[in-house]
Amino acid sequence: MPFLGQDWRSPGWSWIKTEDGWKRCDSCSQELERETDQCSLSHNIILNSENEEVFSNEEREYASKKRKKDHFRSDANSQSFYREKWIYVHKESTKERHGYCTLGEAFNRLDFSSAIQDTRRFNYVVKLLELIAKSQLTSLSGVAQKNYFNILDKIVQKVLRDHHNPRLIKNLLQDLSSTLCVLIRGVGKSVLVGNINIWICRLETILSWQQQLQNLQMAKVDTGLTLVDLPLHMLSNILYRFSDGWDIVTLGQVTPTLHVLSEDRQLWKKLCQYHFAEKQFCRHLILSEKGHVEWKLMYFALEKHYPTKEQYGDTLHFCRHCSILFWKDYHLALLFKDSGHPCTAADPNSCFTPVSPQHFIDLFKY
Repeated sequence: MPFLGQDWRSPGWSWIKTEDGWKRCDSCSQELERETDQCSLSHNIILNSENEEVFSNEEREYASKKRKKDHFRSDANSQSFYREKWIYVHKESTKERHGYCTLGEAFNRLDFSSAIQDTRRFNYVVKLLELIAKSQLTSLSGVAQKNYFNILDKIVQKVLRDHHNPRLIKNLLQDLSSTLCVLIRGVGKSVLVGNINIWICRLETILSWQQQLQNLQMAKVDTGLTLVDLPLHMLSNILYRFSDGWDIVTLGQVTPTLHVLSEDRQLWKKLCQYHFAEKQFCRHLILSEKGHVEWKLMYFALEKHYPTKEQYGDTLHFCRHCSILFWKDYHLALLFKDSGHPCTAADPNSCFTPVSPQHFIDLFKY
């Protein structure tokens, strides 16, 4: 059957119900035709003043179609985020459900846009974006790619505004730019959804973000009480709460006192024991001239060879009973015993499993 519309990508006409039946709403089309006539009139004035020519009917019709096409394309490019708290993860077609859930669909439908505003979920979403940038970027659909970069833009703007964890975002942008450089150079050899010019513009945007983060200056806040005013045992307790060695090093650069505390051998020993197993210690044992174990050097050596334990304030959860991936709202769970999704199990909490970023990626590997 032949297609009778102006453009197969257009959303179609708008219709209204009247007493005489359904009629097409011409408000949008009249506005477009009015803009097209103004555009054609301006072109006629320019051509008449220079070459004393006018548009032919064919040229006017082409300009009108192109104007409508650009209008509908701009509508299609408008950003819209889903705000769903859960999705059903099905890997194959059944009698009840046809098709399957992909990584891009899950990324589109789950409410990641609001999750980045939650301090507990911020690091989790950033880590997920980093894993997608490293290995799953080409598997995203065009809409999922658009949402990916829009969420990334929100993250960068949040960091520039709040100065929250810029090092984490710098690492994400570095991995993403490296991946894009490889994909753009090997275009034709790999599956890269979208126009190559769009990807080049995205790469330029990433480089611009990196430059803004590089020039980021932390503003001094005069609140009266600073870290220097705290007792030594409280400062030491703060350092023992960190699970990232780079955070300890960064905090040790603030004052000489914090630098001394950040070099504590017992602190780095606890950190190594938290992230790595004893068998891994033996393979990368580093001793000082006096025969003491250099725990700080060992931590960074082990970090290059083995993954560290991930620690997040809040994550996505997966219900083994319903095969549903969802955000768990702890406030609703405490007040109304809401599990976060329509679970049919007798004891829903026993079916929940926290989903790490890598587990999220693995859920959609077929």
